[in-house]
Amino acid sequence: MTFLTNLISSTPGNLDVDTLLIAALYLSLSVLYLVILPGGLYLYLQKRWYVVSSFERAFMYFLVFFFFPGLLLLSPFLNLRPKRREVKA
Repeated sequence: MTFLTNLISSTPGNLDVDTLLIAALYLSLSVLYLVILPGGLYLYLQKRWYVVSSFERAFMYFLVFFFFPGLLLLSPFLNLRPKRREVKA
């Protein structure tokens, strides 16, 4: 066991706990910015698009501008077209 510990601690690519913590923080913030918040924004836009006031629509445009990279990342996987209407003849 001590041989393995010495081997790991003597390698030049030794990582500190601080380095791993910073890497985990960057990873979690990037997942939040690129996946989670744009997914919530898609749901919000889908629910509120046709019933918003002018101020809320401007706020929606700001959110789309702010989360554009994440929206682009999610766009191939989401289908938010309006529901098909049934026409009775």
